[in-house]
Amino acid sequence: MHNWSSDPAALKSKDPRSYEIWQLEQSINFGLGNPPVKLSRSKLKKYWSVLRIDPARKKYLQSILWPKGKPSLPQPK
Repeated sequence: MHNWSSDPAALKSKDPRSYEIWQLEQSINFGLGNPPVKLSRSKLKKYWSVLRIDPARKKYLQSILWPKGKPSLPQPK
């Protein structure tokens, strides 16, 4: 994945948490890259409450991560 509007290397070295969130958001909103990179289920769950992604995609991912009959979504901190 290549992003023209930011410097991922600088973000990764300065703030690894923000980099992981940024990387997830970019992958979900704009594509998984070429070749595609698999999303991490554990990272999605970890940062779910702070991810800024397309509402339709978020609803779809929510249905995959927390199917009906399973424990509820994590509450924002």
